[in-house]
This record gives sequence, structure tokens and C-alpha cells, in this order.
Amino acid sequence: MTRFITAAAILSLSTGAAFAAAHAPAPAIEGANQDVSAGTVAASMVVAPQNGWLVVHRTDAEMKPGVVVAHAPLRMGENTDVAAILTEEVKSGEMLMLMVHGEDGGMAVGQFEYTLGAKEDGPIKVDGNLVMTVITAE
Repeated sequence: MTRFITAAAILSLSTGAAFAAAHAPAPAIEGANQDVSAGTVAASMVVAPQNGWLVVHRTDAEMKPGVVVAHAPLRMGENTDVAAILTEEVKSGEMLMLMVHGEDGGMAVGQFEYTLGAKEDGPIKVDGNLVMTVITAE
């Protein structure tokens, strides 16, 4: 009887994990040009397929993610008006890339561990594309 319960419990757990993965919300992000003079930048809406991070990178006309200048935690699902405190000065006219990152691969849950190019708490991709939007600081 114990083996049956153990096997059933394992089947239930693996089925539950597969169900959760299959029904994870599709990642998305929305943001607009904004005044950052108060030291924050915000995404109006972020959908995260897992707990993770809104990460703000510097960028330019080449649209490649650069240095991280802010981050904020995300809950799995839809998050609205997500504000991140800037860790560096951002001037009016600079371009910022708002990106969805996961919470995995690091040493500690709930601690942002990503550095440019690292795998820890790295960017989430859909079909090989980053989930991001670019805004201009005003």
C-alpha cells in the first residue's frame, strides 16, 4: 500500500508541475517614455511566467541590452505599475530597455543575482526573443 501511495503522490506532483508549466502566463511587458528625475522607472504592466524580475538595462539605437541600472521583483502572472529604483543616474533622452528576467539558477531565491551575460536570474525568452520594450527617459 505504501508503494501505491508513493507512486500516486509522485504522479500527482509531476502532473501538477506539468499542468503549471503548460498553463504559465505568456510573458509580456508594457512601458512608455517617462520622467525618471525622481530616481525610478516603471513598467505599466508585466506578465511573468514565474516569479522573477523587471530589469532595466541601458541601451541605444543598436537595441542591445547594456548595464543594468534598476530591477524590481515580479510575481508570477500579471503585475501592474512595477517601479524600480535607479542605481545609476539616467539623463533625459537616454534609452532604457525594460526586460522580464526569471528567478532561477542563482544561489539565493529572492535576491537579484544577474550580471550582464550571466545565467543566474537571466532574461526570459520566447521563441529565442527577449521579452522587452524600450523607452526613453524624459
